[in-house]
Amino acid sequence: MEISYSWLKDILPTVELTPDGISERLASRGAPVEISGATGIETEGVVVGRVKSVRKHPNADRLSICEVDNGHEILQVICGAPVIHEGGHYPFAGVGMELPNGMKLKKAKIRGEFSNGMLCSEKELGLGPDEGGIMLLAESTSPGQALGEVLEGKEILFDVEITPNRGDWLSHVGLARELTHTGPCDIVLPQIPGSPEFNVETKRGDREVEHQGVSIRIESPDVCPRFLGVIVEGVTVRASPDWLAKRLRSIGQQSINNIVDATNYVMFEMGNPMHAFDLDKIKGNEIVIRNAKPEEKILALDGIEHELTNQMLVVCDRENPQSLAGVIGGMDSSVTEDTERIFLECALFDPKVVRKTAKSLGVSTDASYRFERGVDPEGHMSAVERVLEVILAVAGGEISGPIMEVTPHPHTPKLIDLRTARVESVLGITFEKEELEKILLTLGIGIEGSTEEVISASIPSFRSYDITREIDLIEEIARVYGYDQFPDTLNSYLPSSVPDDPFFRLEEDIRKIFVASGIHEAINPAFANATEGVIEILNPISSEESHLRKNLIHGLLKNLEYNLARSTRDIRLFEIGTVFIETEKALNKQGRESTHVASVLTGLATPPHWSEDSQDSVDFWTLKGIVVKLMRICGWKSVSFESKKHGAGKWVQSGYVEIISGDQVIGSFGQISPEHFESPKWVGEVWALEVSLPERAPDKQDVQFQAFPQYPSVDRDLACLLDLGVSAKEVTEKIRSVGGDLLSEVSIFDVYEGSEIPEHKRSLGVRMRYQSFERTLTDVEVDRSVDKIIRSLLEDLNVQQRL
Repeated sequence: MEISYSWLKDILPTVELTPDGISERLASRGAPVEISGATGIETEGVVVGRVKSVRKHPNADRLSICEVDNGHEILQVICGAPVIHEGGHYPFAGVGMELPNGMKLKKAKIRGEFSNGMLCSEKELGLGPDEGGIMLLAESTSPGQALGEVLEGKEILFDVEITPNRGDWLSHVGLARELTHTGPCDIVLPQIPGSPEFNVETKRGDREVEHQGVSIRIESPDVCPRFLGVIVEGVTVRASPDWLAKRLRSIGQQSINNIVDATNYVMFEMGNPMHAFDLDKIKGNEIVIRNAKPEEKILALDGIEHELTNQMLVVCDRENPQSLAGVIGGMDSSVTEDTERIFLECALFDPKVVRKTAKSLGVSTDASYRFERGVDPEGHMSAVERVLEVILAVAGGEISGPIMEVTPHPHTPKLIDLRTARVESVLGITFEKEELEKILLTLGIGIEGSTEEVISASIPSFRSYDITREIDLIEEIARVYGYDQFPDTLNSYLPSSVPDDPFFRLEEDIRKIFVASGIHEAINPAFANATEGVIEILNPISSEESHLRKNLIHGLLKNLEYNLARSTRDIRLFEIGTVFIETEKALNKQGRESTHVASVLTGLATPPHWSEDSQDSVDFWTLKGIVVKLMRICGWKSVSFESKKHGAGKWVQSGYVEIISGDQVIGSFGQISPEHFESPKWVGEVWALEVSLPERAPDKQDVQFQAFPQYPSVDRDLACLLDLGVSAKEVTEKIRSVGGDLLSEVSIFDVYEGSEIPEHKRSLGVRMRYQSFERTLTDVEVDRSVDKIIRSLLEDLNVQQRL
């Protein structure tokens, strides 16, 4: 943002300011500055030209033939700008001039007519960004007068880098607050030349206000918590006086007319965007703030007809939208030279709504830039009074009636307790209570009460967006005190013996499982598109990153595609990261954040090695082996696996396995369907898993040493014939429950279905190991346990021994 040095000096008349001092102070407080000159390009040879007459070009619809008085002679000039009018004063560059952009002017024949020079825009003269219109000069200038005299030389400018959280810096007054040593009391608004004294009352309402047939009604109070309007009658719309036009040009703004310039002047001075409507063009004398209707349209001041959606906020009359709230005004109610009555608007709009509207329509304005970052919710009344002061001075007229204010949601000041001990703990420096209070007061932060331990701070409205917690106040103290004032030597300290958070240790243990299997870790951003996420981001970077991801699989599949495109056949990736899930209890659709681990595998199950001739590819059992290890290390209890058919929205091919702990589904794994990723034809099976981690890491059991047994073990194999509905888990759990203390291990070594096995049955081979640490076991006691197991399986699960 460009800030004028002279404007700052006028606002802070009692503060000694130098350009270098301002630059250094703002930079030390978090706003880097570059010093430059706004009108640094020389305009030698360019003079004031007065247009004596204007007529259409006979051979071109968009061109005009002007007679221009350059102070010495009358010249014919062809111009393409539609805003030229008779009697207007504009910068004129004659034949032989070379403009700052390198263009050298020659006498030219355009569509059969000669042009002797040109009327120039700010862009062509290097004086500002505008290139769509000719630069209008004040009527008090004289033909032939050097443009340099009119502009009064160079203006020192500060190009300030504004951080997104500091919307209060988007004005001269906002930055002046950072330059004072005693607080806002140093700030004085410059005197407006010719401003009359006036008193104006205020008429308030919570949803609607009406005065003398003109009404304001808010139908969308959640996104428009405050709206002020006032009527001024008898204005004369014309070119702005020199002081106003020069002030705006000094910061690169084009002068349009005295009414629009007045609203822009106050916006750049105080930070509150405003808009002026031609009241005679407002149908029904009604101002309605509502959401747009689907397919409703508005012809904006940029000359483009925009189609609206019901997510956009508009300011309407009785029939149609007249302004895109916080973004841009409408052409139908714009102020022109024929305007005599104006309705001034100064409002507070929700930053998210303004941001979405501006982004979806591709329109960015000075107003939307400020609303997106947060406008002072209590600064509207002073801004309206200020713009009335300017308008009455430059356009005349009278204020008709009171300032009408509709406030469905009044602003409530925030109170934050600041603990002096906490300041010392965070910053490492001891501050006296009085010193802390002085720092806060210089920032405009009020002191509601204090003790030696706690200061109760009242946050001013212009800082209500970014100071919300105690730590924010501490940051302000550090910023004002000066980061360069902190000692650059470290005090003595003892290394901490506090262990890492148990959850971090759990994540590290999980990494070890994957890395030990030759699986590489991937790290993907948490952003996704609308199909891959359900939680919408307030200010997305792009449409492809407009939501927060709901799983890790989609990101890993993109990594897979990237590697496949580079002819990598064996891909083993995993990721540990957060996902964001929408829940019924989620407030404002913020959802719930949880940590997941996911993996995508294809090709060989483990990295190839010279010591092995052949290796197996990734399959179902590869994933299940990893899952079993994860369940053990995460501490999930009563884990079971349930086969599912391919469901809607699932990324698996034909079926998948749900991982269940108790009555909670904590993950799934299966084979990826080729339709969910782009791959060459040579790609084999792709498998994936995703598991939710517990909210708390399980308590780690102390490692207990146990010597190897000195006595041999005894193995017994049991062939079980069981119904297809009976799971292997049920069989092994039953064996463990009745096998006794001597049974040390149960494992499955075979599963068979087919010939010699009855229909709807299968054979399960179970190996049972018996062992004692005290003696050698006998066949009698082992057989006794096996017989008990066989009887229990038959009685409880209808499992028969297969002989």
